[in-house]
Amino acid sequence: MPTIALLNQSGEKIKNLKLSDEIFGIEPNRQVVYDVVNCQRAAMRQGTHDTKGRSEVRGGGRKPWRQKGTGRARQGSIRAPQWRGGGTVFGPTPRSYAFKLNKKVKQLGLKSVLSYKVKEAKFVAVDAIKFEEVKTKNFLKFLSDIKVEGKAIVVCTREELTEQAILSARNIPGVFLTPVDNASVYEILCYDKMVVTAGAVAYYEEELK
Repeated sequence: MPTIALLNQSGEKIKNLKLSDEIFGIEPNRQVVYDVVNCQRAAMRQGTHDTKGRSEVRGGGRKPWRQKGTGRARQGSIRAPQWRGGGTVFGPTPRSYAFKLNKKVKQLGLKSVLSYKVKEAKFVAVDAIKFEEVKTKNFLKFLSDIKVEGKAIVVCTREELTEQAILSARNIPGVFLTPVDNASVYEILCYDKMVVTAGAVAYYEEELK
């Protein structure tokens, strides 16, 4: 059972926090993590690309010239793809790139990245976060106190995600504050350190068991 230090917002150790083996202590499955990230990135694609086929471009109401006797190749319409300004053959059309993954596969992917962060000592647990006013300086001090530098994702509960916290964190380069029920595998992997509140840890242990 993995055990890490639970810190307060000032960076002082409160106690040792025991993490669930089933969620934070498994051997990461690289293939499942790849599949989940691929699924999440595919769902982000807008898919608004579009080209016009021969039925959508202008012109071509009549046959350009008669079928025989001109010495030229036979043509039926100037909207054909070989003509300048003609339609595109098999061009992209608007579509969704999203595809389905089973719920258990998604959960295994999340367990794998959580276990990886704990195993690599890139997982920092704090009892809670609370900011009384909107000050970027206060959020920077919080990160400094818990000794988190560089790119970091801060995961908290919906109750802790106050307007003061959101506005204090949003202008810090490389720092992403997100609710625990919205933190994706892809987002977690994009950041070096992961800061998780005790409430978020409890959420993971309840939802992923």
